[in-house]
Amino acid sequence: MIAALRVDERLIHGQISMSWSKALKLQGIVVANDKAASDNMQKMMLKMAAPSDIKTIISSVDNAIKLLNDERSHNMRLLVITTTVKDALTIADNVNEKPEQVNIGNAGKMDAKGDEVTLTKEVRLSPEEIEYLKKLVAEYPDTYFQGTPNMEKHMGKDLLKKLEK
Repeated sequence: MIAALRVDERLIHGQISMSWSKALKLQGIVVANDKAASDNMQKMMLKMAAPSDIKTIISSVDNAIKLLNDERSHNMRLLVITTTVKDALTIADNVNEKPEQVNIGNAGKMDAKGDEVTLTKEVRLSPEEIEYLKKLVAEYPDTYFQGTPNMEKHMGKDLLKKLEK
């Protein structure tokens, strides 16, 4: 089962390994990112960053969808991580078993082009990504923004309403 679908451009890092893996009682992490899946060095680094007792798979977005639709994955508590809202929406739209929760953790700061809008301290999204976010929130109204389980939670629908003002 997909315990959480998370957007985090850093993929696997300390917050994932130390906080989210425990809070979500994870058995597996699926990184769904085309670039990381094609880079053996990055795959090795991501697997090293993951807790040793948690199965970690780095896959393209399309292959992650196939994996998540495989019945064997339904028996594990999984965190699926993407770098973009667009990829999260693609996964959410194409998996048979819907995520228990959708979390936007950290996005839009690494590949900033200058047209991003700040939604939280950790999240800056381009106008295109905001459109994907609107679709994601429409499908998953409880989508929230939260860096770590201990940080304040901001509901996606509330942040989108502020943008409209």
